[in-house]
Amino acid sequence: MNHYQISGNVVDILQQEIYPATLHIVDGRIRQIVRNSNDYPHFILPGFTDAHVHIESSMLIPSEFARLAVVHGTVSTVSDPHEIANVMGVEGVQFMLDNGKKVPFKFNFGAPSCVPATVFETAGATVSVADVEQLLQRDDIRYLTEMMNFPGVLHQDPDVMAKIAAAQKYNKPVDGHAPGLRGADAQAYIAAGISTDHECFTFEEGREKLAYGMHVLIREGSAAKNFEALIPLLHDHPEKIMFCSDDKHPDNLVEGHINQLVKRALAKGIDLFKVLRAACVNPVLHYKLDTGLLRENDPADFIITDNLQDFNILATYIKGIKVAEHGKTLIQPVETAVVNNFVCQPATPADFRIPATGTTATVRVMEAMDGQLITNALQATLPVAHGHIACDIQQDVIKLVVVNRYRQAPPAIAFIRGFGLQRGAIASSVAHDSHNIIAAGTDDASICTAINGVITHQGGISVAEQENVQVLPLPVAGLMSNLDGYTIAEQYSHFDQAAKQLGSTLASPYMTLSFMALLVIPHLKLSDLGLFDGDKFAFTPVQV
Repeated sequence: MNHYQISGNVVDILQQEIYPATLHIVDGRIRQIVRNSNDYPHFILPGFTDAHVHIESSMLIPSEFARLAVVHGTVSTVSDPHEIANVMGVEGVQFMLDNGKKVPFKFNFGAPSCVPATVFETAGATVSVADVEQLLQRDDIRYLTEMMNFPGVLHQDPDVMAKIAAAQKYNKPVDGHAPGLRGADAQAYIAAGISTDHECFTFEEGREKLAYGMHVLIREGSAAKNFEALIPLLHDHPEKIMFCSDDKHPDNLVEGHINQLVKRALAKGIDLFKVLRAACVNPVLHYKLDTGLLRENDPADFIITDNLQDFNILATYIKGIKVAEHGKTLIQPVETAVVNNFVCQPATPADFRIPATGTTATVRVMEAMDGQLITNALQATLPVAHGHIACDIQQDVIKLVVVNRYRQAPPAIAFIRGFGLQRGAIASSVAHDSHNIIAAGTDDASICTAINGVITHQGGISVAEQENVQVLPLPVAGLMSNLDGYTIAEQYSHFDQAAKQLGSTLASPYMTLSFMALLVIPHLKLSDLGLFDGDKFAFTPVQV
């Protein structure tokens, strides 16, 4: 029997009480909490839970994600594996489950609800109604992941409704994804059994969905940042708010996680217990997680902090095991096999030309906006050179390209504003949700070089200028590295800076790039099959 004691000021979030006590921990559980009258310089409280995250977006396998996250007091995540599911189907979900179980961390994966996300793109796999039902029967699958097909819910698509019914059959929650959905449509969506949304981007939208009974997740990730708009909701709805990152690139994960949102919320004057309820308690109760909440007989999942303002994490414990101390991870790396689905041949610069007649052409232009997943739909008049439409750096209008990585096919080509590139190109095999290769660049040669660099390594991110290219390989499904997480974070920072040296003005160029193929977020996006109007939910021509 493994038995030890830890003393400190216990923060009881549910009872809204702080008191000195000693925890008696036996075989990974809190057997007893004994109050005393000592004066301690530190506090013990439940660990943090990220209420919605795609582990794959960290470019790290789950075991490496855990090594970085525990340093910041995170003990569990509600993890949607639909990125790898879009590449590899149920086999990909199984990879995440297997790898996550190799480390002392609580991942809580769900059954992907929308693979492929739409019929307007080419994914690497399909997760059928039968697959979803089989996954939901498992104890290690906690919920049905974000139902992005909100039109399917509103029109009662049979497959969509069957997946929701399966989750209800096994008494598991259904996550939502309905950016901007308001009024009667939002009510109908929620009435179908959908309990959360992490896509609210205005205070009014969040307040309305809360009024309809939904839980609102305040998201602050590497690309989408909604904390400032939504955090006032926590004052009046502490039982219905959770914190999440959604997508967190490795360099940002090294800097911090849910602990950053806790500190920012407290700095805004929000009550400590309301903040900690969102960060620690609500995800555990809503998803019925086995993450401990610092109660007798709970799993010994807790953190020790020096004070309740700065939240410097002194130590993190999961199942009674100390997994981080003083900013250092104590979780050891684990070996893992590489799985992938990548069938793609190198391209030539000529593949990325758009023919046109005359001296100019008017085109539709997608506008990327820093810190948002939504894009604007604009138009621009571009020069035509040698019978092909050219980029116009003066207007900040460059090419956006998506190449099918699952079979040989012509690339889809469009134009984008907002990246700020003055020269060269960047490319990635991380492109939500189907994860074809996506690239943005100022000239066809650089675009081709960047894309071929990704193809050569069967996945990765790249930066290129004419014939020169650098690649960060992502061999696991073309989404993740199997190397040390801190090493990947450092290398990713180099690529981020390299993109900015080419002129990119975005805070996170690669993260923003990865969402430019996400068709379920308006207004204009690009799939491997063509330019897509998210408002009409239909393809639209590049040339006006």
